[in-house]
Amino acid sequence: MTQFPPFLEETDDTRDAIMRATYAALCEHGYNELTIQRIGDEFSKSKSLLYHHYDSKDDLLLDFLSFMLDQLEGQIPTYRAGGADDHIAEIVEQTFDLGVAEMGTDFTRALVELRAQAAHDEGYREHFTRSDQFVRKHVAHTIRSGIEQGVFRDVDPQETAALFQLVFVGTMTQRVTSDDDILEDGRSAFERYVRECLLEAE
Repeated sequence: MTQFPPFLEETDDTRDAIMRATYAALCEHGYNELTIQRIGDEFSKSKSLLYHHYDSKDDLLLDFLSFMLDQLEGQIPTYRAGGADDHIAEIVEQTFDLGVAEMGTDFTRALVELRAQAAHDEGYREHFTRSDQFVRKHVAHTIRSGIEQGVFRDVDPQETAALFQLVFVGTMTQRVTSDDDILEDGRSAFERYVRECLLEAE
């Protein structure tokens, strides 16, 4: 059974219901086997509404990705009350736990498949560029806050955020495309980087 994130609860709103149905179908079938018909099988309203609002599977998926990013942008805080260092620790934890927690492996696998479309589809490329920029902006802001709080070294926030972004995408891709068990080693090395290069010495 598909485990939905909190913002995809059952609803009477048509667009939200379409997004929920898309999430469920995408987790079950992945990108290649996904069709409008299979999304319709998960949709509680008339399937004709899907064809009325969307011209193709990719048209629907790009709206779905935009919806998911809008939800993330609306919910993620700059940093928790405990401080920027606690929030960075949470970001590292979520980065290496992505695909095993709230949104599981099925959705992570589908997300990697969708990202792969950006290699030859401008619409997907524009979306993932926007998504990457959001992640970097969020991390960079947290880094700046940590420097101001005196818990981070005087690093370059943009460069540090770029590293976090590359680790995030690489970890997500590695988890669902390879059986080579290197994530724990990678996590240990990245946590050591945070301790030795980012956190201010006590």
